[in-house]
Amino acid sequence: MNSSKEMAKLVYDALEDKKGEDIQVIEIKEISIIADYFIIANGSNSSQVDALVDNVKEVLAKKGYEPLRIEGVRSASWILMDYGDVVVHVFSKEDRLFYNLERIWRDGKTISKDQLGA
Repeated sequence: MNSSKEMAKLVYDALEDKKGEDIQVIEIKEISIIADYFIIANGSNSSQVDALVDNVKEVLAKKGYEPLRIEGVRSASWILMDYGDVVVHVFSKEDRLFYNLERIWRDGKTISKDQLGA
């Protein structure tokens, strides 16, 4: 399994483990040089958003993946975690609806959990 796909699977599982809502994986490698995957999820409140971010960091660190940068932690309404080939966006429910990244990246390919593999 390529490392970006493996990382995307780890992120998905980490978000799911902390009850992240509406987890979306968008493969963008064919349409952008930014990354291979965008992963978008939201929490129901700022505490859950923090828990989602912390779990992603912890799970990826255990596998040796460190973020290039993390932005937005103080506001806890949109946190961007840049892991190079995988970019994770964790939103509050309201900000997710407002920014609607899925619409902006609709030319990307939506990937199901099953397509990420075991």
